[in-house]
Amino acid sequence: MPYRRLPNTDKARLRALERAFKRLEIDGHNNVPFSEQTSLSLRNFISKFQHALILADAALKSQVQKSKEYTELQRRARLYVSHYIQVMNFSILRGEIKSNIREFYGLESYGQTVPPLNAENDLLRWGKQLIEGDYKRIIKGGSPFYNPSIALVKVNFERYTDAYHHQKTLQANTDRYAGQVTDLRAEADELILNIWNEAEAAFEHLPDSLKRKEAERFGLIYVYRKDELKKIECEKSQQRLFI
Repeated sequence: MPYRRLPNTDKARLRALERAFKRLEIDGHNNVPFSEQTSLSLRNFISKFQHALILADAALKSQVQKSKEYTELQRRARLYVSHYIQVMNFSILRGEIKSNIREFYGLESYGQTVPPLNAENDLLRWGKQLIEGDYKRIIKGGSPFYNPSIALVKVNFERYTDAYHHQKTLQANTDRYAGQVTDLRAEADELILNIWNEAEAAFEHLPDSLKRKEAERFGLIYVYRKDELKKIECEKSQQRLFI
């Protein structure tokens, strides 16, 4: 005997609910094989579930679309911060400026090396310290560095920080809407199970094949085992022989 397969994805859940709801809209609650209470629950729930899925999908798409732009801005910001520190270190190495200049930037413990910049928090920290430290250094009478200038570092870093905050907002939206879908999932599963159980019970008096056919009109999904599929194909082949 084939067995029922309850939906295990949100899209499949929605398809099952929409199929039952379509019959409810066409036939009315007096002519569907599930109770008036189940019909009312379906009417109240389906639009809420549809809306939650639409918002979650839109939020995820928006985050993904902006992700490529964010990654590129992050790469450029990291490049400018890293190169600025390297230029300063080369100037120190050539004896053009004193090594204690690193104290303006909080870099005294790193010597000739560049601090870690791969993590978001590290890049945000050192970009901010670099810009603020350079301002303090210039105020004290220091000469500007070039290739890159601090102005270019600042422009690229601020573009990145704006993108960072926007990306975090998009991620928060995605998490919030996904959470709303998660909260509704158990209710969707319970409602689908009620519809399926009541539909099967209503058609219980019919032969098995006809019962399944009627139940499928209301969203039920039956899965045939391999031996059952082979049997069906065999029966179809025999029927074609007699046509």
